[in-house]
Amino acid sequence: MNRLLLAAYPEPYRFRQGEEVLACLSEAYPGRSWPPPREVAALVRAGVQARARAVVDDTARPWWLDGIHLAALALAALALVPYLQDVWHWALHIDPGQHAIAFHFSGWYPWAEGPTRIRLLPYGLLPLGCLIALLRGRAWIALPAAAAMIWAGATSHGRILFGDEGKAGLSYYGLGAPITARDLVLSGTLCAACAVLALCRPSRLRRRSYRWLVPVVLAMFVAGGLHIISVSPTFQRGLFALEVAALFAAWAATAATGDRRWLIPVAAVAIVRTQAIVVRPDAFMQSFPDLVVLILLIAPLPALAIAAQRRQGQALAE
Repeated sequence: MNRLLLAAYPEPYRFRQGEEVLACLSEAYPGRSWPPPREVAALVRAGVQARARAVVDDTARPWWLDGIHLAALALAALALVPYLQDVWHWALHIDPGQHAIAFHFSGWYPWAEGPTRIRLLPYGLLPLGCLIALLRGRAWIALPAAAAMIWAGATSHGRILFGDEGKAGLSYYGLGAPITARDLVLSGTLCAACAVLALCRPSRLRRRSYRWLVPVVLAMFVAGGLHIISVSPTFQRGLFALEVAALFAAWAATAATGDRRWLIPVAAVAIVRTQAIVVRPDAFMQSFPDLVVLILLIAPLPALAIAAQRRQGQALAE
């Protein structure tokens, strides 16, 4: 089990020092397959910091380009989250019946039973395709997918193709206020980020392994199997925990390196989420008070900037 902790470290580190770390753990905690929680937290934090330093040491691309790439990945994932169940059911030809995500009709695929408004594809395929393309550094594929998200949200001509997601039903539920497909700030920001990436020599973009899709498939399996939808309290708690973990990871990476690239995705998500709360305060969905959510969204930005400034000051002093 100790080897699972090494996954937090970059591959060169595992190759050079992996066996040494395992030997130290076996010596410090004999007979245990898993170290104490405090040691686990320390190892994971060190692994995040090692990965962050490896990213910063890679000078193949400027920090701002990598930051925009991370922001596009975060926004694509944010747009995909409420449709995890939808895409899973579509891929396996499952009729969710009454578990459909806020549609007027329980059946909305050609193979569904009962009164049905046929649609060919789930809207979630657009952010999913965008996410996969961005993971592989193919911004020229992600750009039309993001543009199609704008088209589906801004017009009514796509209802036969994608149904009425974000029009009759809720899309991203979020903390404080919902973000629907009609709210074009999310899809517009994602499209703008993809356009910048496509224009700035896409060959320079970081290409990540398909293994990064394993958590996405697992999330689809859980959402589809348990019928967890975006208005579920379970969904809300899980999403909140995931966002807090991502913020802590961004803070740890910034504090360890003094690099500001992780400010860009945090700022992009904060802008999208804050806009939904400010523009539609009457759409509060009883998750957290609006003021608390705004503080949670805005507070990490100066914290990350201060961490970067402090780290740079320490580097100059050394």
